Amino acid sequence: MALKVELKPHERIIIGACVVTNTDQRARLLIDGDRIPILREKDILTPETADTPAKLIYLAVQLMYLSPEPQINHGTYFSLLRDIITTMPSAWPIIEGINNDILNGDLYKALKEVKKLIAYEKKLVDMSTDGADRTDMKEQKSA
Repeated sequence: MALKVELKPHERIIIGACVVTNTDQRARLLIDGDRIPILREKDILTPETADTPAKLIYLAVQLMYLSPEPQINHGTYFSLLRDIITTMPSAWPIIEGINNDILNGDLYKALKEVKKLIAYEKKLVDMSTDGADRTDMKEQKSA
């Protein structure tokens, strides 16, 4: 079954090992292929944009997904995983889902699961920031 992809002007997409950049007009592609990795620009992270532990895990899984030999990136992934489990143990259920997808060879599904981890990480950071802001406000009022 073909994958239908519509690209906005100047949008990029990775198909296999190639980056395809659209011209200045909207384009519609039908892509046939067996297990070829495809990532739209909005789903691509670079080392520069992977600025949190969960985003670094996404980057590692992305590299696995795009690589003809995903095992090469397992060491990096598991190292990052140890770090995030230490700092965010409550994320274990999400991480378990990611691990299961990787073990089953469904790396695209693993990428989707890592997005849940990124959202969870953001939620925790926002909650801690909100708590710090409230503490700062209380200290300012009492001063």
